[in-house]
Amino acid sequence: MLYYSYRIMGVGLVMSNDWNMKTYMKGAAMLTIAAIIVKLLSAVYRVPFQNLVGDEGFYIYQQVYPFIGIITTWTSFGFAVALSKILSDYKALGKEYAIPRIKKITFYYIGFISILFFILLFMGAGFLAEAMGDANLAQLLKAGSFVILLMPMLAVLKGDFQSDGRMQPVAYAQVLEQAVRVFVILFGTWIIVSTSFDLYKAGSMAMYGAVAGELAGVVLLSFIYWKSMKHTKTEKAQQNVPVWPIIKNLTLLSLSASISALLFLLFQLVDSFTVFQVLMESGMERQQAMEKKGVYDRGQPLVQLGIVIASTLSLAIVPLVAHRMGKNSGRTAVPFMQLTYRVAFTFGIAAALGLIVVLPYVNEMLFQTKEESITLMVFSFQIVWMSLILTLMAMLQGSGMVKIPTFFLLLGVLCKWLLNSLLVPTYGVLGAAISGNVSLAIIYVLMCYYFKKTWNIQFAPAVFYKGITKASLLMIVCVVAYVVLGDAVLFDNLSSRIQSVVISLTAVMLGAAIFLVSIAKDRVIAEKEWFLLPFGRRMATFQLWLNKEK
Repeated sequence: MLYYSYRIMGVGLVMSNDWNMKTYMKGAAMLTIAAIIVKLLSAVYRVPFQNLVGDEGFYIYQQVYPFIGIITTWTSFGFAVALSKILSDYKALGKEYAIPRIKKITFYYIGFISILFFILLFMGAGFLAEAMGDANLAQLLKAGSFVILLMPMLAVLKGDFQSDGRMQPVAYAQVLEQAVRVFVILFGTWIIVSTSFDLYKAGSMAMYGAVAGELAGVVLLSFIYWKSMKHTKTEKAQQNVPVWPIIKNLTLLSLSASISALLFLLFQLVDSFTVFQVLMESGMERQQAMEKKGVYDRGQPLVQLGIVIASTLSLAIVPLVAHRMGKNSGRTAVPFMQLTYRVAFTFGIAAALGLIVVLPYVNEMLFQTKEESITLMVFSFQIVWMSLILTLMAMLQGSGMVKIPTFFLLLGVLCKWLLNSLLVPTYGVLGAAISGNVSLAIIYVLMCYYFKKTWNIQFAPAVFYKGITKASLLMIVCVVAYVVLGDAVLFDNLSSRIQSVVISLTAVMLGAAIFLVSIAKDRVIAEKEWFLLPFGRRMATFQLWLNKEK
């Protein structure tokens, strides 16, 4: 997602006389920090929410969340990026007179799409709920549908700011949206659970939290825009702008910009329509099927947290790749592409394996029980695939290669649907976790082949994979030994959940330390490369000290 914004931000800033790499990187850093905060909040709030409503309540929320997430991601993020790209292009051509007209066309077009989706979701809530096998979900779909009506204003404001390279208001709005959303969800759910314990009402409150968050974003951006307009003279468009080319570009650019962000949501949507239904068709009682789906959905925040750790580090290098691509020939970006891939692979593996070896304890620490820990272990390996896919997709988007990778993503969604139908009847929710990994692996292989065929580069030498394998095995052996010792001896006198908290936190720190020391000792990532990463200077210094001649 961020890559497309960086590319467009670079285009917009190049038009300014005061553009320089420092300004570019500052804007990129602002977006990156905002993205980290938003991702963390998005993953973390699900833990207290699940603790409040239990597995059944979590199932209710997760069944409906993908609908709202998909539409808002496309309209709020995708269209904002598309508009900023179009505005930047017109400004580069000296056609500022067309800007007001383009924004007006965009607002009406997104408004039409938003009203259409609102009607479909609100009026079709009953049909969609029945299709998911739970008619009570209709009230959540209706509650969430109101957020769609805020999208036109939000998209146009964000797109306008981004086209001028003003990333601060966009970053502030993203953080505010998520903070308000999380507060309303948790506080509202706590009130409902404390008074009536109606889980479907609690789910509806969670949907209204999304509405409140987007409304807060609209208010903030409108206020900043109004203040800036007071000091700016605006001119009305003197010439007409053809409508169809603008609409066509908006549609194509918005889809290509948001497709990678939609992948995880589309997988969740497939699960919403298949897992619960197939579990019941396989003979499981309704209540048990709800709870099983809720337990399976615990994997969503775990993967999101893993992706934050893995993908953020790799995407921090993306502005450099985008800058090199835009400034000179694409070949100059190759070393940064290789580094981006290696960082995504390194920390994707570390996050996934580190989580898997302590997952039973993390499961109980966060969600109160160790139920379906094997399923969540399998689910968590999706961190690796998602980290690599998001990184590859980002670089391909920056190169203007979108159509074929998008086809690969949609093919993966189809595979997920088919494999769910085949595996869930036999293996239950474990089958859904397996199908997710297989589908993502298929996407990764296809995308990697396409990338290498286009660029003809080697992502990493054999010695890199050898170093990662060594670090991973060391981490696994040491952490497993520590966990067994902690469970049987060190923390045996503690209550079950307190024991899980202590083991989880200490084992994660131990595993991270062992992994980092191992890759530093083997120089898996060179010192000069660490400097391109957040907090990399300290790691580079540590690596030099570790490898100095005694």
